[in-house]
Amino acid sequence: MPLTQEQKKQFKSIGHHLKPVLIVADNGLTEGVLAELERALNDHELIKVQLRITEREDRLQVINELCKAGNAELAQVIGKMALIYRKNPKPNKNLSNIHRFQA
Repeated sequence: MPLTQEQKKQFKSIGHHLKPVLIVADNGLTEGVLAELERALNDHELIKVQLRITEREDRLQVINELCKAGNAELAQVIGKMALIYRKNPKPNKNLSNIHRFQA
């Protein structure tokens, strides 16, 4: 289900304070990257991904592949950073960035 503008706005304000938990380099989406993506989305729901890929089109393609592979929604892209969200039906309130940063 696509994110609403209100959700995106909320996630952007949360994401501003996050550090990247996943870094994708020139090797692209390796098995290790996908395993870490799955773990991070399960734990945190909202994650920041850093892409160390030079070409803009290649970066956008990798971001789309990440979202498909993780069954996640893209909240924001700024330069080489992407903010990705996937709802966890049973979030750990200590780890979930959504629950930790809600006012």
